[in-house]
Amino acid sequence: MIAARGGKVSEDIVVPLERLAEAIVATREIGARHGLPACSWGHAGDGNVHSTFMIDLEDPAEAQRSVHAVQDLFTLAVGLGGSVSGEHGLGLAKRGALARQWPEPALALHEQIKDVFDPKGC
Repeated sequence: MIAARGGKVSEDIVVPLERLAEAIVATREIGARHGLPACSWGHAGDGNVHSTFMIDLEDPAEAQRSVHAVQDLFTLAVGLGGSVSGEHGLGLAKRGALARQWPEPALALHEQIKDVFDPKGC
């Protein structure tokens, strides 16, 4: 992927198996809307999709468009009944993304649990 454009932005999402093909097609459509080549691969047996937007690292505008494409990808995953993350977890890159799929009480509980294991908020 990197050889095609020089860089890539990849995210793992999860969708119900019956929506897998739809997610793969929609990822390419998201890329096209943002002027970025896109592809997907992953673990088809469990609905885990690695969606990738290829970018030119020398073009800051492409990097910025990839940020917006990723947000559209998260919206897609939740809209298809899936999740913003699969095997790679959330971390800093997906900070705030759970709000797309969880109600406020669940988010508050999540923060309380996180605080127990990460009191410094790292």
